[in-house]
Amino acid sequence: MRRTIPFAEVAQHNCAGDCWVVIHGRVYDLTEFLGVHPGGSEIILKYAGGDASAAFAGVHPPDIVAMLADNAFLGEVSGGDGRASLEPDSQENKKSVGSDFRVRKGDSTGEEVPATGPSIKKMLRLADFEEAAISRMPREALGYITSGANDEITLRENRVAWNRLWLRPRVLVDVTSVDASSRILGFKSSMPVYISATAVNGLAHPGGEVLVTRAAHAAGVIHMLPTLSSRTLEEMTAARHPDQVQFYQLYVSSDRQRAADMVRCAEVAGCKALFITVDVPVPGRRETDMRCKGVAATLAGTTVASSATFYDPKLSWADIAWFRSITTMPIVLKGIQAGEDAVQALHLGVDGIVVSNHGGRQLDGTRSTVQVLAEVMEALRSLPGRSKMEVFVDGGIRRGTDIFKALALGAKAVGIGRPVLYGLGAFGQDGVEQVLHLLGEELRTCMALMGTPTLADIKPNLIVSDHRRCYCADEDAYQQSKL
Repeated sequence: MRRTIPFAEVAQHNCAGDCWVVIHGRVYDLTEFLGVHPGGSEIILKYAGGDASAAFAGVHPPDIVAMLADNAFLGEVSGGDGRASLEPDSQENKKSVGSDFRVRKGDSTGEEVPATGPSIKKMLRLADFEEAAISRMPREALGYITSGANDEITLRENRVAWNRLWLRPRVLVDVTSVDASSRILGFKSSMPVYISATAVNGLAHPGGEVLVTRAAHAAGVIHMLPTLSSRTLEEMTAARHPDQVQFYQLYVSSDRQRAADMVRCAEVAGCKALFITVDVPVPGRRETDMRCKGVAATLAGTTVASSATFYDPKLSWADIAWFRSITTMPIVLKGIQAGEDAVQALHLGVDGIVVSNHGGRQLDGTRSTVQVLAEVMEALRSLPGRSKMEVFVDGGIRRGTDIFKALALGAKAVGIGRPVLYGLGAFGQDGVEQVLHLLGEELRTCMALMGTPTLADIKPNLIVSDHRRCYCADEDAYQQSKL
């Protein structure tokens, strides 16, 4: 039988040694959770003995607290004087979960857009969105979104490594019509780009993943829904257009029944592919995020990743067969960083792999994803069944020319993560749409100037890694590229 707890009783439990908090009308004893909170205990203690619903709702779906504190639920709250609570429209709450936003007039969806700052018309490149987001978003949110592991060497290398590949244009080709449309795992896309899963989009904008889903449809690309979302799976899939495709990204829980339930829920909800993150046996050490402890850090992925139920250090190749047994969705392994692992994935019959180092957020000192992609394609070259496994790549892609280079190396499509969050944080749904529009325009311009009117025309001999050698699928193509 559920207990009803007067708010006055909750208010008495308001210190580190005795910390009760109200979230969505339910009372939780978070005393023991304080010590394992990677973002620090301060943000929870701020609401000790009070109601944290408004601040919590800004970045998390309502069901996440049950997963974080299954044994902490005490009962339903009754009464209350609002002590330590934040109203949804308060200035402090806005600062915690987003920047200066206002509701768009006449918009029945309640979507919010920035009230101040540079015009979206002045955003000519993805870097402009990053600058605009930095000027608008709170420090804690930026600390989480922008951070990489340790000294952030890999984070930086992901970006600059694309610049070490040079383009080798061909001329006198009819490029009156340039077609960048693609198929990803058999599903149509306006270009070889998908929105990669990024945690708690509510840190960037109150609309979170719902607005990203709508923007993906407007741009004609696929949105990969994150496990660690700020909106529920139901909200994200309800925002989907009837003909829209969504994928689902999974952090594998050590509680395999919970993992199975999450996969089944995603499949029933209409997600078309399962992207299993395989590079997080333990969470990386993200020092920038750790220095910005607050609402963002404590309620974002660092919190969830620290919980033993949200990652599984025992996850191994032997588990792929189990995943095959619980879903009919295509399976893609996200986080491949070595040619040997790409070959193993092929042998196990997965439908795809993502060459990814988690945006430089896991292990600092790993190679850029473009360098790994070259190794992976070389390892897979001429292997039986190679054509049945699609290869994707993410990390540091900021230009349409980067997309072109990835395709020339052999990738089927690329994933975009942080730029989407910057667009969301700066301009809401319009910002995400413009980020994707710019990438599409840049890619089509590059294709025209490279003499490649279709994606099929993009070949390895159209890029050069140095003055002597091209990345080519075979030696004959290499010899031809020297002519």
